[in-house]
Amino acid sequence: ESCSEQKLQWFLQYRLLLQLIDQYRYDLFSEEMEMVPFPLLPTPIESSYRACTIPYRFPSDNPKIATLTELSWINVFANSIPSFKKRAETDTTVPDAPARAEKFAERYAGILQDWKKDPESHGGPPDGISLGRVREQMLRELGFRDIFKKVKDEENAKAISLFPEVVSLNDAIEDEGKRLENLVRGIFAGNVFDLGSAQLAEVFSRDGISFLATSQNLVPRPWVIDDLENFQAKWINKSWKKAVIFVDNSGADIVLGILPFAREMLRRGMQVVLAANELPAINDVTYTELTEILSQLKDENGQLMGVDTSKLLIANSGNDLAVIDLSRVSQELADLSSDADLVIIEGMGRGIETNLYAQFKCDSLKIGMVKHLEVAEFLGGRLYDCVFKYTEVES
Repeated sequence: ESCSEQKLQWFLQYRLLLQLIDQYRYDLFSEEMEMVPFPLLPTPIESSYRACTIPYRFPSDNPKIATLTELSWINVFANSIPSFKKRAETDTTVPDAPARAEKFAERYAGILQDWKKDPESHGGPPDGISLGRVREQMLRELGFRDIFKKVKDEENAKAISLFPEVVSLNDAIEDEGKRLENLVRGIFAGNVFDLGSAQLAEVFSRDGISFLATSQNLVPRPWVIDDLENFQAKWINKSWKKAVIFVDNSGADIVLGILPFAREMLRRGMQVVLAANELPAINDVTYTELTEILSQLKDENGQLMGVDTSKLLIANSGNDLAVIDLSRVSQELADLSSDADLVIIEGMGRGIETNLYAQFKCDSLKIGMVKHLEVAEFLGGRLYDCVFKYTEVES
């Protein structure tokens, strides 16, 4: 019995040590990582770039009264609290997880109510960035570093087992334009795995999500923004040298959606930079996780299903949210991106809710599935509609 108690004490001390290390990494990230503007944004950035796509309010709105758009989006984040609380309660890496999860739910709900009563509370009117930032910061302050870690690991393992089949099906399509469309449909199908959507989180928890079935059952074209045919023509006739891809979710999204697409680019002789989060946010893949995924997918010769990966780079974007403000990225990513001639931003958070209308010095592609009714209404499309926005810059 004494031996068992001693082992328990050692385990608790070890877990505490891991938490202290995680907190140290977060503090180091927050205070010391050099953040700079993404170099492919036009300048001056202050007047030419706005991260958030949907305007929550206008200058003519009363600063003391929440707008209808603000109220709608506060409710979106409020509706996600139960699923976040449930994940937090079962986080075995955090002592007293249920009590801390309850505290998170109460505190975050309280802040959202404050914003409804007074938009200027908590640092000013809320937007798509601040609503997510407060949620993530509150989780970290309560000791929750990555409440979706378990489900991410499970979904990554499933997706890795399906990777050869998905790639083989793509490779079997001889027509270059049709193969590209199949790859694009794979990105949309993978992007469904989004636990930041309360509705999808419930579906996933109850039924799971089938990648191959989803790719065949996307909403019919034309999508709400559909530049696929234009991009197909450029894909066949134009040669880009280097692409930077801002990636989104773990599981099918990164493994079965983005990586087959990136592999096809490598086959065409392009250099590809995959930019992933520094810190966890919802079920988004992190830089560390993406490195591990690729190490499992590559063979002993460093190839990805027969394709050389020497031109494939993984970059730490410096981001810690499910959306991204490109006026602040890591110096590492900035250095790797400066000579790119194609920027791809994937996912609803990074490519639709933020950056949909962002302009770049080079060609750009925003691609993602619409998983919030509020976004569908703003765009004039359908729930689970698709966005494929291609912008070409004259050379």
